[in-house]
Amino acid sequence: MDISIHSTFLPHEDPNASLAFYRDALGFEVRNDVEYGGMHWITVGPPGQPGTSLVLFPPAASPGITDDERRTISEMMAKGTYGIIVLATKDLDGTFERLQAGDAEVVQEPTEQPYGVRDCAFRDPAGNMVRIQEQR
Repeated sequence: MDISIHSTFLPHEDPNASLAFYRDALGFEVRNDVEYGGMHWITVGPPGQPGTSLVLFPPAASPGITDDERRTISEMMAKGTYGIIVLATKDLDGTFERLQAGDAEVVQEPTEQPYGVRDCAFRDPAGNMVRIQEQR
């Protein structure tokens, strides 16, 4: 069987702030930018990896979600407990410095974890946890 990850979804509420983080700070390419019915979907991905994308979507667009569930999602996003993505880089310290200089919210500075990885963590503008591991 030959299966790969094509897309994954993270919620966002502010397209400009999301672009500033994912495009400008992380250096991702914008692959698609769609506005519909007052909502905004942005597809981004790492350069040189056209088969892997991250879709930033408005959580209000999910069908079948009640108003109470939307409030719960917003609360979880604000705490950074709703969406998580783990990225990898060969230059963890340089990546950390670049994101920190761009005013990203630092959750954890580069740290050697007891489970064998060195990583750092940020929150994106929507509150999603973005962990970045050092490739060895």
